[in-house]
Amino acid sequence: MRFLTAALLFLSSCNYAATPPVRGPVATCEDHRKHGRREQATACYNKLVESKDAALIAEGFWGLKNYKAANDLFRKAVDAKPKDPEIRVRWGRMYLEHFQKSDAADLFAEALEINKDYAPAHLGLALVAADSFESKAVQQANEALKLDPTLVEAQELLARLALDEGNEILAGEEAARAEKLDPESLDALAIEATVFMLNDRDPAQFIDKILKINPTYGKAWSIAAHFFVINRRYEEGIKLYRKAIELDPDLLEAKSELAVNLMRLGHDVEAKKLLEECYEREYKNAATVNTLTLLDSYKNFEKYTTPATDIRLHKKESALLLLYFQPELERAIATYEKKYKMKLPGPVRLEVYPDHDDFAVRTMGLPGLGALGVTFGSVVAMDSPSGRKPGTFHWASTLWHELDHVFVLTATHHRVDRWFAEGMAMHEETANNPEWGDRFSVEGITAIRDKKLLPIATLNSGFVRPKYPAQVSVSYFQAGKICDYINERWGFDKLLEMMNGFNEKLTTEQIVEKKLGMKPEDFDKEFLAWLDKQVGKTVKNFEEWRGKLKQTVTLFKEKKYDEVIKQALAIQDLYPEYVEAGNTYEMLADSYLAKNDKESAITELNKYAKIGGRDREVLKKLGKLLEEKGNKKEAAAVYDRINYFYPMQDEDLHRKLGELWLEQNNNAGAVREFTAAVNSKPVDAAASWYNLARAQRASGNTAAAKESLVSALETAPGFRPAQKLLLELTDK
Repeated sequence: MRFLTAALLFLSSCNYAATPPVRGPVATCEDHRKHGRREQATACYNKLVESKDAALIAEGFWGLKNYKAANDLFRKAVDAKPKDPEIRVRWGRMYLEHFQKSDAADLFAEALEINKDYAPAHLGLALVAADSFESKAVQQANEALKLDPTLVEAQELLARLALDEGNEILAGEEAARAEKLDPESLDALAIEATVFMLNDRDPAQFIDKILKINPTYGKAWSIAAHFFVINRRYEEGIKLYRKAIELDPDLLEAKSELAVNLMRLGHDVEAKKLLEECYEREYKNAATVNTLTLLDSYKNFEKYTTPATDIRLHKKESALLLLYFQPELERAIATYEKKYKMKLPGPVRLEVYPDHDDFAVRTMGLPGLGALGVTFGSVVAMDSPSGRKPGTFHWASTLWHELDHVFVLTATHHRVDRWFAEGMAMHEETANNPEWGDRFSVEGITAIRDKKLLPIATLNSGFVRPKYPAQVSVSYFQAGKICDYINERWGFDKLLEMMNGFNEKLTTEQIVEKKLGMKPEDFDKEFLAWLDKQVGKTVKNFEEWRGKLKQTVTLFKEKKYDEVIKQALAIQDLYPEYVEAGNTYEMLADSYLAKNDKESAITELNKYAKIGGRDREVLKKLGKLLEEKGNKKEAAAVYDRINYFYPMQDEDLHRKLGELWLEQNNNAGAVREFTAAVNSKPVDAAASWYNLARAQRASGNTAAAKESLVSALETAPGFRPAQKLLLELTDK
C-alpha cells in the first residue's frame, strides 16, 4: 500500500515517460516468479512500482495482482505512447489474466493496427482463440513464430493445441521445439509429462526437471488435469488438481477448476467451499462466479430418488416433468444394460434445467459439446423442454444420447475417443426410435458436397477445434453415421468390440485395423460409398431442390394448390428429411385440405411425423384428422409423440390424450395424462381433478380417486359430477 500511494502522488505531478517499457526489469521479476522465488519476485515488482516509467509501474502493479491500479497505469502509458504496440499487448495480457478476454482481443488487434508484424500481438490473439477452442489459435501461434522464431510461449501453445486435439505425437514434437528454445520451458515439460500420464506412463523424468526449475510449480499438475478433464477423465483430473494445490496452495485457478469438476460429479459441498474461497480472494472468473450462482439455485430444485436414479427437477415444473422423465430414464437404463451387457456401479443423477444459462454453466470450458445435454461420469445435465422453443428440442432423444455416454464412459473407464462416444450416442438415438435424433441438415449436405468430412483417424479434431462454423455439428452427424454403418455391416457386437478396444489402450487407427480388419483409409472409402447410397441423391440435387422449394412456397402463398401438389410431390424425395419451415409435407397437407381431400392430407402429415417433424401444431392437426376419421389409437400415438419433445403448457393436449387412452383401456396412460393436465395450471381445475379421478377409478385405485375428487370439490364445491362420483365410491 505504501508503494501505491507514492506512485499515485508521482503520477499526479509529472508527465509520463514516452519510451516503451524496459523489458529488462520486468524480465527479472518474471524470472524470479518462474523459478518459484516468490519473495524476490514480490520485491522486484514493488521496485517497479517505484519506477518513473508509467508502463513499468503498471507492470509492477500487475505483478502484485493490483489489477485496478495496473489498468489505470497502462491506460496512461498508452496515452503517452499511442504508437507503441508493446504496451497494448502487455495490457491485453493482463486482461487475459483477469478474465477480460474481449478487452484483451481488442488491445491485441489495436497493436496489430500499429504494427501488423508484431509477433506478441499474434500470440495474444492465439491465446484468446485457444481459450475458446477456436481453430485460428493454431494459425495465430504459427504466425507469431514465423515473425519471431524465438517466441517460446507460442511454441508452448502449439504443443498444448496439438494435445487438445489428441495428437500426442505432434504435441511432443512441439514441446521439444519449445525446450530447444528454452531448456527451462516449464509448460513444454508439463505437456510432455501429461502425454505420459494420459498413457499410464511414469512422468518422473519431466516432473523432476520441472521441480528443479521451480519446486512450487503446481501449474504443471493443473495443465495435466485440464487434459484429463477435456478427455472426460474427471476423477483423474480431480486428483491432479489436488496435487497442483498441494504444491501451490495459492494456485486459485486450480482450486476453481477443482471445485467445478467436483460439482460436475455431484460433490457440491466441497465445491462450494472451494469456490467461496476463490471468490473471497478476488479470483472471480466466469466459472467461479457462475458456478457459485448455480449452486445457490439448487434450493429451487426437488430431488427424486430410486435405487437406479437420482433426478433433480425445478420446483416450478417438477410435478409435470417427473411423469415423463422418470419412466423414460428407467426404460433407457434397462435397455442399455442389455445392449452393453453391464450394470452401472450406482444410480444415474439427472439434472434438468429450465434456465438454459444455468445449464450452460455446467458445460463451461469443455470443447465440442452439444448445446442440449452433457455427461460427467454418472451425472447427466440437460435442458428442460421449457428452456427451449417448442419443437426445437427433443428431450427424450437427448436423455438417451447422454445416458449412452454414461454406459460407454463407464465401460471404457473414460478412455474413449470423442468421435466414438458421440457416434455411439447418435446411433442410439435413432436405434431406439427412427423418428428421434437429428435430421440430415443443410450443414451436413454442404460438408459432404464440399468434401469436408474428416478421415476416421482425425475425426476427433472436428469436435475440439472446428475449422468452420458448422464442423462440430457435422462431426456429430458423421460419427453417428459411422456407427450406423458399422452396426449395419458387422452388427452391434462389433461396436462393442471397438469400444473395448479403447480399454486395451488402442488408438482409433489400431482399433479399425484390429477390430474391423482394414486400414483406416480403406474404411473411409467404403464408409463414404455407403453414405453416398443413403444421402447422395439429396447432396447431388440439393440446389435443384432448394430452387424448386422456393417456387413451391410462392405457389402456396398464392393458393395455387394444384400446382403446389404437383411441384411438391416432384421434389419431396430429393430431400425427404427436410421438416423445417416451408417443408413439402405441410404445404401438401394444407393444399389437400383446401381441396377437401383429408385422406391425402393425413398421408402427408403421417410422413411428416415419421420422418421426425416436431411442430406440435402440425401434429395436433394430424391427431384431429385421425380422430375425425375414427382412428383413435393412431391419434393417441400422434399426441403422445408431442410429450417426448414438449409436454409443457398444454392442458388441452394432456386432457385429449387422457380421454383417448381411457377409451382404449390404457388406464395407466390416462392417469399420467390427466395428472399432467392437473399440473399444467388448468383453466378448469375441478374438471381436471375429476378426470384424474375417473382414470384412477378405472385403474382400480379407489383411494387415489377419492383424494382427487376431494381436490376437485375444494376447488369448486358445487361441481356435481365430482359430488356424484365421490358418493358412488364412498357407498361402495
